[in-house]
Amino acid sequence: MAQNTTENGKTSNEDRRHPGEDAAIGIEDVSTIPKGTVDPVYEAKARVLNKAIQDISMGWYQWQLFIVVGFGWASDNLWPIITSLIFTPILNEFHPARAPLLSLAQNIGLLAGAMFWGFGCDVFGRRWAFNLTLGITAVWGMISASAPNFAAIGVFAALWSFGVGGNLPVDSAIFLEFLPASHQYLLTILSIDWAVAQVIANLIGWPLLGYRTCQQTDTDCTRAKNMGWRYFMLAMGGLTLVMFALRFFCFTIYESPKYLMGKGLDGEAVRIVHEVARRNKKTSELSIEDLKACEPEGYENHRTNTSDVVKRKLEAVDLTHIRSLFATGKLAYSTGALMLVWAFIGLGYPLYNAFLPYIQSTRGVDFGDGSTYITYRDSLIIAVLGVPGALLGGLLVELPHFGRRGALSLSTILTGIFLYCSTTATSSSSLLGWNCAYNFTSNIMYAVLYAFTPELFPTKDRGTGNALTATSNRIFGIMAPIVAMFANLETAAPVYTSGALFIAAGLLVGTLPFESRGKASL
Repeated sequence: MAQNTTENGKTSNEDRRHPGEDAAIGIEDVSTIPKGTVDPVYEAKARVLNKAIQDISMGWYQWQLFIVVGFGWASDNLWPIITSLIFTPILNEFHPARAPLLSLAQNIGLLAGAMFWGFGCDVFGRRWAFNLTLGITAVWGMISASAPNFAAIGVFAALWSFGVGGNLPVDSAIFLEFLPASHQYLLTILSIDWAVAQVIANLIGWPLLGYRTCQQTDTDCTRAKNMGWRYFMLAMGGLTLVMFALRFFCFTIYESPKYLMGKGLDGEAVRIVHEVARRNKKTSELSIEDLKACEPEGYENHRTNTSDVVKRKLEAVDLTHIRSLFATGKLAYSTGALMLVWAFIGLGYPLYNAFLPYIQSTRGVDFGDGSTYITYRDSLIIAVLGVPGALLGGLLVELPHFGRRGALSLSTILTGIFLYCSTTATSSSSLLGWNCAYNFTSNIMYAVLYAFTPELFPTKDRGTGNALTATSNRIFGIMAPIVAMFANLETAAPVYTSGALFIAAGLLVGTLPFESRGKASL
């Protein structure tokens, strides 16, 4: 690169910049890499790669990735819904003393999966984790159809949930690392897959669980009479296996360039960027010299081993980032309140949703129409109402004088109110109506929650902030079946508890000091 000289003959500092340094200028404000938490060479190279992806822009490869990443989003809601749908026939067949232990096993698996895959994808790469999560879920889901007793199905639920738990942390990481900053809103649009998955599970479950399982009033429920839930598990495992096959055989997933660069494979990282550009029918000017220009004189670029990656990951969650989220009174309140909101929802949602078909069935018996056919038909109707809820959430967040905070607060409070209203139902039809309203508003709530939360954290501390809220959610989710064991599911106690948690969370959202509508995140 040509250099200009000043009047005294010295080369100006501005003109001493190397190509890699030039590439990083102007993109610091939109980078999600916490500045100062990794070594400066790694950070500078990551910014160069960010700009290269932005220059390629959104294309065919990212749109294909958008579709297959949607499988992970769908799986994240599909399998917890499956557990709730098979809960009643499993109880009727095995008669366990502590029925909510099935949900507890599932939530422990989800927590373990989120921790293992979220951390592990930084050690052994995103590509393998991206494919294996769906594969593990599919295999253990189908194996669970052979469960001989309640303990076995509990173990299988934990094992398939171990795969499910890795979907969001891994899929969101690899999607964002190939996504231009101008199209990061697509991460929010993926919420529609969450709602559609619930519809698919109920659509398949209705004929299998509605016609081929024991009735709620059946006192002699044998395996032969109750095969429907086993066929259902084979169908859901098979569907997940198809999603795995489409990912593995029909789509070429490239390893993340930033992951490769962090392992010292600069040449491979550049090759992947050029390959993505080729798939998008574009060209990239990125060269290995741009990355080398980020290295100081005498720097030795070596392949990092696993311990280096682990050290970098530990540095990224250093306590200084937690302290930064509590640095001022307003920021401390915002962070603490968000953690409580996620915790309350993490307890309230599974406390009711995980046992919804069972509650419908037992209440239906009281109303004189608790057949399995009606129970699963109603579950399908309730699920369908979630799709427009997810879409409406995307519109409400842009309303003037309402925004994210208003949409989240109102939808969360209404979710709790509709739960309370369901306790007044005097017929299956009225119970169905209240549950449809509940699912509609709860899907608005989740669509807004996933978009609003990361916007409230400064970029340099966003990973830590997301980790704090997600941990709060999973830990309280584990508490839900424990609460259910001591609160009789045949009474309204779990409903009242869940409703109160939603209303408390909604009121807490209304007190948040920041609104992100129309503002760029820091």
